[in-house]
Amino acid sequence: MIEPREAKYQWGQRILATVDMFNDGSYPDREPGALLVSTGTPGEIVNVGYHEEFNLPVYMVEFQESGVVGCLEEEIALA
Repeated sequence: MIEPREAKYQWGQRILATVDMFNDGSYPDREPGALLVSTGTPGEIVNVGYHEEFNLPVYMVEFQESGVVGCLEEEIALA
């Protein structure tokens, strides 16, 4: 069993998207492949969970224009 990786960021922290994020099919009201968040967009972490299979932290980030988007640590940085 893989040990869970400690979360680098916490609930309530302000972040910036470090990559463009596209709809992977998780948002049925948007076209698959549609741009959800552009690089540099600010957001706030509203929840921290874990991907069970890989034991990776997953951050639920609220972006003003896009709503809540699930992000990996590699996709965000502190603002």
